Amino acid sequence: MTVVAGSPHPSPLPQAGEGAKLASAPPLVQAHDLAKTFDVSVPWLNRVLERRPRQLLHAVDGVGFEIARGQTLALVGESGCGKSTVARLLVGLYEPTRGGFTFDGQDAHAAFRTPEGRKLRRRIQMIFQDPYASLNPRWRVEDIVAEPLKEHGLIAGAADRRTRVGELLASVGLSPQDMVRYPHQFSGGQRQRISIARALATHPEFLVCDEPTSALDVSVQAQVLNIMKDLQRQRGLTYLFISHNLAVVRHVSDQVGVMYLGRIVELAGKHQLFGQPQHPYTRMLLDAIPKMHETGRARTAVQGEVPNPLNPPGGCTFNPRCPHANERCRVERPALLEIRGVRVACHAVEEGRI
Repeated sequence: MTVVAGSPHPSPLPQAGEGAKLASAPPLVQAHDLAKTFDVSVPWLNRVLERRPRQLLHAVDGVGFEIARGQTLALVGESGCGKSTVARLLVGLYEPTRGGFTFDGQDAHAAFRTPEGRKLRRRIQMIFQDPYASLNPRWRVEDIVAEPLKEHGLIAGAADRRTRVGELLASVGLSPQDMVRYPHQFSGGQRQRISIARALATHPEFLVCDEPTSALDVSVQAQVLNIMKDLQRQRGLTYLFISHNLAVVRHVSDQVGVMYLGRIVELAGKHQLFGQPQHPYTRMLLDAIPKMHETGRARTAVQGEVPNPLNPPGGCTFNPRCPHANERCRVERPALLEIRGVRVACHAVEEGRI
């Protein structure tokens, strides 16, 4: 992959005559000012008796990004930063409090509320984090993988469905004979392959992957990731990949968004982000990764604790943990600006202090 100077978006080397087409092609996925607020207040009567105010959790607060067709955007950050909420917003499991999501030029959340939304849902599928919880233990694999085919009326005959299920299982490295077995008869990595096969049943164009390898052994993670990369090349799939593992992100992504307390603080091409991180939080995360060529050097642990999301700090929410914070950082929230070829929300970077 190569990164175009002055742009946060990496792009593959184009074939002859394809440069103009790639440059003019609109992004498949566009999220703009996406926000989700949850009311986590105690019951109304308790609030009245105890004179307690309502409590609102701003799980996602003004997230925006674009993903080109056939590319992978990875969202990374510590637990509780809003990554999974973004994933659920994009597949329509949550309704946004503010902002929106455009898919292939269409307002996706408006479409989800109409009968035509079923067609859109076929094009957008999700792979969940835990393969032990996302598969019905009472169903055979054949029924699990065939469920989307039945739900969307894609294949009517039972024999044709079995044939299609066998093809889907083979595409993720399983045997068609496995369709008669139950989920408990498979390992964690095999269960996640079943989840991927189910997601592929409707011929989707966009897959939202919510930490699909975090529940797996390290030895199995690479196998699942390689399958996903192969499927992307074969089918031209577009991925949003949610993870907290930067080593995994480096392997699968084209561009990376770093999230902190519901906001993206840095968005850049993979090579730019890992080679020249701009935001202090991104630098902190990368410093904590063990490096083979620096054996014996003490790692820098991620400093401080994530603030209470119900009562976040004023200004830049990272300021209590940031070594470069000043008074402006404590009172003014930074905007996500284009600086030195990346999008970064940091007053210190904007002012050239780091």
